Amino acid sequence: MSEELSEKILTYLGSVSQARNKEVARAVGIDKGEVDKAIAELAKAGKIEYRSFGGITYVAIPGKNKS
Repeated sequence: MSEELSEKILTYLGSVSQARNKEVARAVGIDKGEVDKAIAELAKAGKIEYRSFGGITYVAIPGKNKS
């Protein structure tokens, strides 16, 4: 994962309460497959977290309000 891609993802997630992977991919203009891998690595590093609601998984900055 490139540092540039991780920064774009983190910047976008910082501007929203949470988002689905496809929303992140659309926002940063990168193929969803690449974004999925980058998000998995960021989650493993503890920089983002997964949140599930009714079978839908979102990603967010840890501790950021869910509103």
